[in-house]
Amino acid sequence: MNTESKMIKQGPCPECESSDAYTLYDDGHGYCFSCEFFKPPEGTDKMESNNIKPAPIQGIIQTNFSDGVYAAIYDRKIKESTAKKYNVLVKQDNNANVYQHIYKYYDSNNSHVANKLRNTNDKEFWAEGSIRDAGLFGQNLFPAGGKYVTLTEGEIDAMSIYQMMGEKWASVSIKTGAAGAVRDCKTSYEYLNKFDNIVICFDNDESGKKAAAKVAQLFEPNKCKIVSLDLKDANEYLLANKRTEFNKAWWDAEIYTPAGIVNLANLKNSLYEEEYCETCMYPWDGLNNKTYGMRTGELVTFTAGAGMGKSSITRELMHHILKSTHDNIGVLALEESIKKTAFNIMSVEANARLYIKEIRDQFDKERLKEWEDLTIGTGRFYAFDHFGSINNDEILNRVQYMAKALDCKWIILDHLSILVSGQEGDDERKSIDVLMTKLRSLVEQTGVGLLLVSHLRRPSGDTGHENGREVTLSHLRGSASIAHLSDCVVALERNQQSTDPILANTTVVRILKNRYTGDTGIATNLLYDSKTGRMKEKELLLDETINEFEVV
Repeated sequence: MNTESKMIKQGPCPECESSDAYTLYDDGHGYCFSCEFFKPPEGTDKMESNNIKPAPIQGIIQTNFSDGVYAAIYDRKIKESTAKKYNVLVKQDNNANVYQHIYKYYDSNNSHVANKLRNTNDKEFWAEGSIRDAGLFGQNLFPAGGKYVTLTEGEIDAMSIYQMMGEKWASVSIKTGAAGAVRDCKTSYEYLNKFDNIVICFDNDESGKKAAAKVAQLFEPNKCKIVSLDLKDANEYLLANKRTEFNKAWWDAEIYTPAGIVNLANLKNSLYEEEYCETCMYPWDGLNNKTYGMRTGELVTFTAGAGMGKSSITRELMHHILKSTHDNIGVLALEESIKKTAFNIMSVEANARLYIKEIRDQFDKERLKEWEDLTIGTGRFYAFDHFGSINNDEILNRVQYMAKALDCKWIILDHLSILVSGQEGDDERKSIDVLMTKLRSLVEQTGVGLLLVSHLRRPSGDTGHENGREVTLSHLRGSASIAHLSDCVVALERNQQSTDPILANTTVVRILKNRYTGDTGIATNLLYDSKTGRMKEKELLLDETINEFEVV
């Protein structure tokens, strides 16, 4: 490759988002100073281009730079004295109208190594010389060190700030736009770091804000401040004669803190602005007393051993949300058909176990249709028909679709364990960890209230959960992530082997985790009515030592 090749044009990179870091040379090769994309010279075959490195362009020596005159840049309100300060030249036509800007760049030895040229009519710009060897625009004018240096995204902005701030503080610009900001600042790191404060004033757009944060992260804490602009950039303030407004924004610039870290004093009135979430009380007072209801934006896990009443609880909750809100409800019942889900919801309305065919057959079609119209006929229930095919990504996709496209505020997923069934040991734990993390993320992204059902692992010892053993968080199947990532964990306990029919049909509802209020322990007791299929709150006294009940 010809090491004496010359830069002929600078503009958008074909590989990254940079609008000005890609440079084309007279031998046809191109190089992006932001992402380091390299296009080989014309006529170079693919095999040869693999061995070509772009490094030699750093040694380009340019002596025949474009020339111009010192003059005010009227269309940007830059004074002639400011242009002279920054060694900015212009080219003028016969009527003294400026048609081109020439920005000079210098290296660490204060040698003129590059120009950036910009046409005023089409705003096209390109470079002469070795822009990569240069420091920041204006760096040669202000000695390293001092109280403040302002870092901008363009040459005109640097000069604008110098003017508006009373020609007192150092004001410099990165070379290659927002996309190359980090690389430019790393090159001039030692220079910038000698100042007490680096005030970053990039463009008021997404790329400018991202670049400002990335640059600030290069330096030690409290070194960088970021100016918050109302207008597009600094020069817009100069053009609008808003020097006072800009100066205020500059002095009010806040010290950069990493995303997610907020000084609580800055909350001010927003502290009392309630974040929107919907609350639906549970159908049982004892549970409400400890939790203050269920909320959108939370993940609540219901857990129990086999035959402890999980299905009965979810039936009651689906129907209760229908009657207590105007929200749509999503149901992913992975162990039953969508028809079974429909009859489960209708059963609560009918106070009859319609999910059992023999009981359903006791009612005529008209009566069944009434219960249908009052529940699933409202059009507010959406169920996942999985056709026996279930995988984690599919479930996550359906949850997101229900939340985003179908506007479901509440989603019931019954149950987590089936998604990782067939795996053993560490594989199951890892799968649950991944799935719970993704479900938690979905709740945060969509703001839904997710009611999740999870099974318990088999406890050691002679007494199992079917004998009414007390549930703890350590009994959750597979992984601690279920407890960690849930806002609330509700355990269901029942001694289904008791000879007392009341005790055998009474479920103890125990709160194992309650992030909202912190109140845990036994919340209530629910008595299952085998005739109606309903679960009614029952005031019982519990001897926790032997786990037996006495009806009050």
